[in-house]
Amino acid sequence: MDTDEKDSTGLSPEWFARVDESDDAVFYQTPRLVAHIDDATIAALTDYYREVIPAGGVVLDLMSSWISHLPDDSTYAEVVGHGMNQAELDANPRLSERLVQNLNADPALPFADDRFDVALIAVSVQYLTRPVEVFAELARVLKPAGRLIVSTSHRCFPTKAVRAFHVLNPMERVRLITAYFTGVDGFDAPEFIDLSPPGPPRGAPPGSSTDADPLWIITARKEAR
Repeated sequence: MDTDEKDSTGLSPEWFARVDESDDAVFYQTPRLVAHIDDATIAALTDYYREVIPAGGVVLDLMSSWISHLPDDSTYAEVVGHGMNQAELDANPRLSERLVQNLNADPALPFADDRFDVALIAVSVQYLTRPVEVFAELARVLKPAGRLIVSTSHRCFPTKAVRAFHVLNPMERVRLITAYFTGVDGFDAPEFIDLSPPGPPRGAPPGSSTDADPLWIITARKEAR
């Protein structure tokens, strides 16, 4: 494919195709009140949020659901939840504001510049077909020195995940997400952190050889002005 058709990640549009290209609103119209990573991995993500999200901060939980993985012992000025299903967002007690929006159809976020201290994308980045446009919007709505935290693992709805996440190995996927940051203006150099819990997931039978779900963090701050 002609290089002129590639975006700033260096990948052609075919890498962001899905098996199911039907209207995302139809796929997500039924609430799915399930956890997408296991308990041990959720605990690791929550511990990380506790460490890096400032108390009293304004948080954007992008591509959210009925659970935000935020620590119960931390309070924030606002937690704005964006997702694809109103019932899932309504079931999330941490949210102070809720928004249903299909970012693949319209990546423009309806928020003022410099509004949020932190933005989160938890185990959902694999569904973005226009990730660079979304990350550019996140750079806009974050405050100077605000942080974007992308967490990723190995589970997905396979028909709605982009082709790159099926074809690339885990560390290549991490490099791809890193390219989403570096492909737009406004972010400092991204950092990669492996927070994968050791051993079997919490609640697994004694002697289980099944490892917990991996947890990889890619994070960067918006450039300070």
